[in-house]
Amino acid sequence: MPDSDEQRELLRAIREVARSAGQGHIERDAAGEFDTEGWKRLCDVGLFGLPFGTEWGGLGQDLVTTVAVLEELGYGCHDTGLTFSATTHLVSTGVPLHRFGSADLKSRYLPGICAGTTIGAHAITEPGGGSDMTGMRTSAARDGDVFVLNGNKAFVSNGPIADLIVVYARTGEPGDIGGLTAFLVRRDSPGVTVGQPVGKLGLRTSPLAEVFLEDVRVPRDHVIGGIGAGFLVFDHVMQWEILCGFAVTTGELRRRLERCVEHARSRTQFGVHIGSHQAVSHKLVDLRIDVETARKWLHDTARRAQDREDVAADIATTKLIVSEANVRSALAAVQIFGGYGYTTEYGLEKELRDAVGGTIYSGTSEIQRERLAVLMGLDRPLTTTGKKGRTWQ
Repeated sequence: MPDSDEQRELLRAIREVARSAGQGHIERDAAGEFDTEGWKRLCDVGLFGLPFGTEWGGLGQDLVTTVAVLEELGYGCHDTGLTFSATTHLVSTGVPLHRFGSADLKSRYLPGICAGTTIGAHAITEPGGGSDMTGMRTSAARDGDVFVLNGNKAFVSNGPIADLIVVYARTGEPGDIGGLTAFLVRRDSPGVTVGQPVGKLGLRTSPLAEVFLEDVRVPRDHVIGGIGAGFLVFDHVMQWEILCGFAVTTGELRRRLERCVEHARSRTQFGVHIGSHQAVSHKLVDLRIDVETARKWLHDTARRAQDREDVAADIATTKLIVSEANVRSALAAVQIFGGYGYTTEYGLEKELRDAVGGTIYSGTSEIQRERLAVLMGLDRPLTTTGKKGRTWQ
């Protein structure tokens, strides 16, 4: 955990801003509205520059500190859609640009990413493609000093509000893991069309849309990580996405546990507080175990990743533990609050709807289990690379 005065001050500032940024979340969820004012508050505290160099306007914090700060964001902010959009922006565009972008790309775009005035997204999944990344059909054909992109991307979080989109496209043969390339595409490029916002079960305040690419001409110098390095870029981004996104979720778990304990201590039934009933108290104990387990895996994995250790299994395990604990926690909260938990007024039914998404995005629970099976040396069916157990998404 952060131990310097600067890092502790950053945590304190995030706590204060997070509380104000989440106000009105129930009404925005019902309307499916993105919180522009809340986004500005996160900009003001420097959230979007957390792990990026000070030369581009970032805060220059390490991964462990970034994860700790994002956990505090999740703890304080009740607008899960806003926090989801924030981590999507930071990770989908800022991380690959910072790690793999050229000096020119960084100088042109990272300051806006760090300030939050330029909003980022990434376009990976395709209609009918699901987790099969190497089978994607979006193509990028070389034409002199530009690439011409054609294709259709689905489930693009931040799509309706994005200024920059990292698009993954095929530059090689279908099924070839080395045939994918990441491109930094400006939203205002001719041929880029963003569809209407898509309605969702949860995370309704985080806008989602399809992105259509028709003869979009992208300069060669907007390639991120080199031609054919798309899977390498993607794999790095996924590590950050899971650690940062589920750091926020871990904060939500902490907040929900505290709220449930407080309710159990104050709510009276049959002349006693409901927390004195074994059925309720044991449920709360299970929630506490989930919180402590999630925090341990999250922070241990972040520390190991920062030390450049092999965290492939840890990342998949962390994602499974935190995402599935979140669903259990949200469902338990609805049950503990009873009829009140089922109403929209208390916001708990919204938290349950939001929690379901965590078992799907950033690689489904099934994909994470498949990945762990591969890492355990178990024989798997042929993957899209044509080799046993060599890739995942």
